[in-house]
Amino acid sequence: MARPFDHFDGKRYFNPTLPHGFQHSRRTVIKMMREPRAPWPAWVDNKGVPRLDAPLRGGEIAVTFVNHATFLIQTGGATLLTDPVWSERASPFRRLGPRRVRHPGVAFKDLPRIDLVLLSHNHYDHLDVATLRQLRRRFGPTVLAAVGDGRLLAPLGFPHLHELDWWDDVHVDGLKITFVPAQHFSARGLFDRRRSLWGGYVVETPTRRVYFGGDTGYSTHFSDIRARLGAPDVALLGIGAYEPRWFMRPVHMNPAEAVRAHRDLGARASIGMHFGTFQLTAEAIDAPADALKRALADSRLAESEFVTLHEGETRIY
Repeated sequence: MARPFDHFDGKRYFNPTLPHGFQHSRRTVIKMMREPRAPWPAWVDNKGVPRLDAPLRGGEIAVTFVNHATFLIQTGGATLLTDPVWSERASPFRRLGPRRVRHPGVAFKDLPRIDLVLLSHNHYDHLDVATLRQLRRRFGPTVLAAVGDGRLLAPLGFPHLHELDWWDDVHVDGLKITFVPAQHFSARGLFDRRRSLWGGYVVETPTRRVYFGGDTGYSTHFSDIRARLGAPDVALLGIGAYEPRWFMRPVHMNPAEAVRAHRDLGARASIGMHFGTFQLTAEAIDAPADALKRALADSRLAESEFVTLHEGETRIY
């Protein structure tokens, strides 16, 4: 059991950037669920074409957007997956819960060898046990996860599993990977809220630095990450699942806040995520990308500085 410190009170984890023990009441959750939702299409065809065999030169990295918060990151020496989800639903149930409206941008059978899996927290749209079980059987990758999530992952039989607290780092396959703060929460059911931690990752190769934000609201932790670890070359930032703001603001950024995070981090380039696959909240499927363009214009930043990728699209940095 972890010792009490600035984000753990001896029983539960908490966000030092929010009032201690912050969580919405059942009443406000019910109110949020009754909010009107924009209609989503029943199905969307993907437009991205993966380039998983693209040659990498001079320390380049390749980033392929799979879906939601799942990215395939190829460094030339190791291949990573963030929050891998290939299941039909982001839910503990087979016939209930948010259902995907598009295929993953990379078919599971087409994956190259996966060396590392980075898990930000235990929500069902980020920690998908069915997908993780398939990855263990096929590749046996090393898994990095938030402290407290080992009880979910150990039964899957991964050969190397590391539970990390904020600012812990590990060295794997020539990479330095640091688990960094986020403003969010954890839960798999009704009685385990905030029993495990949540966060993001900074992945450092000899020539590049990549930040994966996981799930987070906007706060001072972006500036803290830059101060402690340096500005990333590429930042992967959530821009979706943000409406209604009165409910979602503490835990999910909207696009304007993501642009602020991009600036706080000092990122050379950012890629939006956490939208377009599962309807988790009230906004329309294309609202995050449209709002991101407006936010960039309002901030006088070029659209090329903070982009969205088609599911399956690869960018080389």
